[in-house]
Amino acid sequence: MFYSFVRGLAAFIIWVVNGRYDIINKEKLPEGNYVLVGPHRTIWDPVYFALATWPKRFTFMAKIELFKNPILGFILRHGNAFPVDRANPGPSVIKIPVNALKKTDLSLIMFPSGSRHSNEMKGGALMIAKMAGVPVVPAVYQGPLTLGGLFKHQKVTIAYGDPIIIDKKLKLNDENIATFGNQLTAAFETIDQQINPDFKYVDQHPEKTEEFMKAE
Repeated sequence: MFYSFVRGLAAFIIWVVNGRYDIINKEKLPEGNYVLVGPHRTIWDPVYFALATWPKRFTFMAKIELFKNPILGFILRHGNAFPVDRANPGPSVIKIPVNALKKTDLSLIMFPSGSRHSNEMKGGALMIAKMAGVPVVPAVYQGPLTLGGLFKHQKVTIAYGDPIIIDKKLKLNDENIATFGNQLTAAFETIDQQINPDFKYVDQHPEKTEEFMKAE
């Protein structure tokens, strides 16, 4: 109930701020649960992903710092989010979403790079999808990257790619994780080309990219 309320509120706010948005290839979304993955480009792209796939409901990861705010923490927890400590992830980072995918009607929204300031594909999405026995669906947000652009009603498009079926016998070694990362990168590029061949993502805070790389 709370998720539906928050979704409706978010849809209204998005409509007021930016207006209507386009959705491409929604028919590619599979029945049942799946892991929806995309390149992380803005703080609001997960909101658009969740809105564009309605009536499908999702759980998603959020950095633990966001839960320290009482109001935001309440909204996140009741909106099916769960906290992740990036410095010390722990087994719950895998266990919680796998259980949700297997035992509830919630799918998972996830950003394989883990940050808006990194292009490196990590293996979490592959591991979760394999353990839960669900496909991975690539998705892309194209639209304003700043609040100013959002308020100016710059066009927003959400598009989906073909689901990727994960072999349950696949070994989660470095080679297969790298291959999967390359597959996702290629899928994102293909979707971007379909939306707008001239699109090129530019990180709005390159200094944070450097900080993120040093932290790694």
